Amino acid sequence: MKRRQLIRYVGASAIAATGIPLASRFQPTSAQSNGSLMVQYLGHTSFLYTGGGLRILANPFRTIGCTAGYRLPKVEADLVIISSQMWDEGAAENLPGNPKVLYEPGVYEIKGLRIQGVGIDHDRKGGRRFGTNVAWRWTQGGLRIVHLGGAAAPIGIEQKILLGSPDIAMIPVGGGPKAYRPDEGKQAMEVLKPKVMIPTHYLTEAADKDACDLSSVDSFLELVKDMNIRQINDNKLLIKFQDLPKEGTVVRVLSYKPVLR
Repeated sequence: MKRRQLIRYVGASAIAATGIPLASRFQPTSAQSNGSLMVQYLGHTSFLYTGGGLRILANPFRTIGCTAGYRLPKVEADLVIISSQMWDEGAAENLPGNPKVLYEPGVYEIKGLRIQGVGIDHDRKGGRRFGTNVAWRWTQGGLRIVHLGGAAAPIGIEQKILLGSPDIAMIPVGGGPKAYRPDEGKQAMEVLKPKVMIPTHYLTEAADKDACDLSSVDSFLELVKDMNIRQINDNKLLIKFQDLPKEGTVVRVLSYKPVLR
């Protein structure tokens, strides 16, 4: 079920709806190469990114179904990005402060930050069931980030060009009708080739088990067991440009203790 009310877009300058030539504008400069980014996992596909003087909140949700046991991600942010207008990826009401909210594909400029939303189907039926998911890409704290939201369709050639080669990628792996299954998440990771991959959108203790159709992250980790995997005993991870692997991808799984009801 989609939600059309209350999501708003304030004060961002839309540069273009899409456009491959704009992709080069997102490449980091040498001055950015000494930067760092704090990534905080807030549950499901919601993260807070802090770095470069900005706080960006991705996919705040309502506590229902797979997010039933999480705390509401009501944190202060300068910008909120939404992947879809569904309850688990687009509940942007009543957030503290007055953050700008983006929820449609396009290229935007906000406070000197260029951020691009790239449309990918939110189901395996050409978007006919759940519409379009917006994957986001931007550079913050000297690091190139891609958040795939709830992508369910394979990454096409044009989408790959627009998303670029990220340093960090948040990729769904829990399956269900609205996002990648473990094998599809692995395939997306192999297409994007990020330096750091953080799995999202999987079954946790927070879920109402009768209303959540996801699999656990273990199913994905079994598929990539030969990779450099680390489970972080915290919901925060500081990523420094200088610590990125020189080649290949490392997998980092962030922890979050839900509020059990």
